[in-house]
Amino acid sequence: MSWAVPKEVEEKVDALVRRYPKPRSAVVMVLHALQEHFGCISPEAIEWTARKLGLRPINVLELVTFYPMFRREPFGKFHLRICRTLSCALAGSHQLHRHICEKLGLDPAKPGPQTSTDGLFTVEFVECLASCGTAPVIMCNETQHEQMTIEQVDKLLDQCRCKCGTGREGNLAAEHGFEP
Repeated sequence: MSWAVPKEVEEKVDALVRRYPKPRSAVVMVLHALQEHFGCISPEAIEWTARKLGLRPINVLELVTFYPMFRREPFGKFHLRICRTLSCALAGSHQLHRHICEKLGLDPAKPGPQTSTDGLFTVEFVECLASCGTAPVIMCNETQHEQMTIEQVDKLLDQCRCKCGTGREGNLAAEHGFEP
């Protein structure tokens, strides 16, 4: 199967490039647009971006591998980020991370994001989520969950599965930002 950028995405990229004095200045924004559409930055996206902006592929790859917001592999439907900074660590985030990884069949000792075999969850141990006073903190996609416990994590995972039709309904839907 050949890789191609849809016309509407290319038009969006062209509009982004026009906002900068030099095309190469738009590289980060172009990568964001491609990741938003494709879910990650593939080798084909790196090649395409380089051609589009008159760069060498290595110049684009350097940015993709430097900035943590760019993904080279697709993430699961639910991106769980567990804070590991001091306040959260002292409040138990390492135990939460280990519990989540074990529950999803992932290796808690492996660095970087990991995605469950069903493709539903991506788990990532991250630096500060800016809520030290309510530690430990977990973000599920863009929703922050504070003062998490093992029991709340289990219910959050159930809620995520339920939202996808792959699990049972938990009873903390409203508390965790899910529609009943």
